[in-house]
Amino acid sequence: MAPQITVAVATILGVFLEDPARERYGYDLMKETGFPSGKIYPLLARLQAAQWLTVTEEDIDPAVAGRPARRGYRLTPEGARVARLELARLSDRLRPTPRDLRALRPGEGLQ
Repeated sequence: MAPQITVAVATILGVFLEDPARERYGYDLMKETGFPSGKIYPLLARLQAAQWLTVTEEDIDPAVAGRPARRGYRLTPEGARVARLELARLSDRLRPTPRDLRALRPGEGLQ
């Protein structure tokens, strides 16, 4: 099932669409979006469940590396296609209408 396109989902998709072929890590996504881990990882899980992301795990021995293996996230081709479509739809919905613009003119609109 496709995730709801919230501001947070749109933000993270925008980061992925900057370079759809690039693998991203959770920490990098936190820095780029400003979202905490408690927000990033549930979003990534939803996008993965929708099959918009693929996930790879680093092949290391955590005891030797002294840290857990990192997970890399990348848009699938279908994920990139749908993300572009959904962000375009969102942009269209947020575009001001002529009525909105008239309301911004001095002396007109809401009184």
